[in-house]
Amino acid sequence: MAELNGSAAQAADGKVLVWDAPVRVFHWLMVLCFAGAYLTAEEDGLRLLHVTLGYSMVGLVVFRLLWGVIGTRHARFSDFVRGPGKVLDYLRSLAQRKPAHYVGHNPAGALAIVGMLGLTLAIGFTGWMLFQDLGGDALEETHELLANLMLALVALHVAAVVVSSRLHGENLAAAMVTGRKRGTAAEAIRSAWRPLAVVLLAAVLGFGALQWYYAPVGIPALSGKGEHVAGQVRNSGHDED
Repeated sequence: MAELNGSAAQAADGKVLVWDAPVRVFHWLMVLCFAGAYLTAEEDGLRLLHVTLGYSMVGLVVFRLLWGVIGTRHARFSDFVRGPGKVLDYLRSLAQRKPAHYVGHNPAGALAIVGMLGLTLAIGFTGWMLFQDLGGDALEETHELLANLMLALVALHVAAVVVSSRLHGENLAAAMVTGRKRGTAAEAIRSAWRPLAVVLLAAVLGFGALQWYYAPVGIPALSGKGEHVAGQVRNSGHDED
């Protein structure tokens, strides 16, 4: 009952818990991973970091797809994925500066989310093929095109969040930090699922550490020096002494 009072009950400011902790951690990890992967794309000395961030994004998307089926109320795709008609209606109301308020994702935001999830998988697949030397220049150009489309969609999403926040008088970006939005007690979720969020964060950080430690010799690491790539290589110096 204590958790119900803390999570599902409506606060004095009219806000309730909408986004669980795993959704919030997923969101910000995706932001960091995509930004890092995009910025390191042309840096040969940061290839390992680029690949690790890309694989992390794919893993995060796999988690989100699963959580979109079995997760909390507003995390489920059934709660926010809507047809083209609903999306167009929302965009019209947005253009008229009178958008309908949604406790969870609005139809336009939902469309952007689905698009970004799909693009992430496509970027990850083409990146994996390139990493395995299974494609040539055409595949590399496709990989870059998909990444640029992702950047454009992210920029559009951010712009829409800013506009929607102003029109609704509600900071949507802050809601993805606190988990709380304007709504009724009946629309709130009962649990924040914080332990699962900790597991998700630990999994991503752990994967990154393992990628660096066990990276094959010859893949530039963070410093760009091959001799610091793998645990085996670092230890080999002691064997020679």
